[in-house]
Amino acid sequence: MVLDGRSAIVTGASRGIGRSIAIELAKKGARVVVNYASNAGAAEDVAGIIRESGGTALVCRANVAVPDEAAFLVKNAIDEFGRIDILVNNAGITRDNLLLRMKDEDWDEVLGVNLKGAFNCARAAARFMIKNRYGRIINISSILGLIGNSGQANYCAAKAGLLGLMKAMSKELGSRNITVNAVAPGFISTEMTAGLPEETKEMMLSQIPLKRFGAPEDVACLVAFLASDAAAYITGQTIAVDGGMVCT
Repeated sequence: MVLDGRSAIVTGASRGIGRSIAIELAKKGARVVVNYASNAGAAEDVAGIIRESGGTALVCRANVAVPDEAAFLVKNAIDEFGRIDILVNNAGITRDNLLLRMKDEDWDEVLGVNLKGAFNCARAAARFMIKNRYGRIINISSILGLIGNSGQANYCAAKAGLLGLMKAMSKELGSRNITVNAVAPGFISTEMTAGLPEETKEMMLSQIPLKRFGAPEDVACLVAFLASDAAAYITGQTIAVDGGMVCT
């Protein structure tokens, strides 16, 4: 699982799961681009942690939903590190509401960042990976992309879309030694989930066989494995990190 000499982009890396992924990839030896959309301070904190531990990090602001900005993100990584080997499509937002109350802009914003953003970044990164005949693309989906959830039609659709995108890309890019996989986290303790009502948390916990919520590091360790040469023969797969909550 050593990533020495590899360069990685982690989108939405300023907090939560993305933050842990960026730090974990750096621990394994990768040079990491810490992408953010709005919270520059948090992104700099992540880069600081990486540098303090002896790693290399570049902070880059880009709204991945905008094709030109996603292309800029990839170009920045190549200009700085000379290559891009690993892309983790983690950036995501929520705009929850019931279907009949959901506004068009709520749908468009979530699909734009969560799904189109992954497409934009993968398209830009794949151009270099194909020339280099090496790459690891990992989409961070969700178990809600597998089972759905009331009040989150936009989020569930985007996360399910990431799985379809992953499967198509794995078939298109496999002959160029580029693997494409997806990770589907369950209930992970992050800032995003911290604000949920206690009764919701208790209900979720009752459905988890391991009887605990996951940590961002649980997801990050799997991503690091999929990014490594140890996972060279794994592609087109969705792996849930959910404590056994969903059996597929």
